[in-house]
Amino acid sequence: MATGADQVAGMSLVAFSLLLFSYYTVWVIVLPFVDSDHMVHSFFLPREYSVILPGVAALVFILCVGLFVGIVTWKNHKPKKMD
Repeated sequence: MATGADQVAGMSLVAFSLLLFSYYTVWVIVLPFVDSDHMVHSFFLPREYSVILPGVAALVFILCVGLFVGIVTWKNHKPKKMD
């Protein structure tokens, strides 16, 4: 069973993910249909970032996974024995 601290950390991550997903969904799907002079536009970044930020996040994720696989492979490498 998870401890109280683990549950709080898990629920915090879920809440953050839900908040981020909701923000991005409104930013990308709803905002283009709102007038550009409306006040709600002041709460969001310019539209160009809606493509740039996920792209950068994907590159960082792929870099971290590749780095992890490389480190694990390097640490588990056993030299061949010469008979």
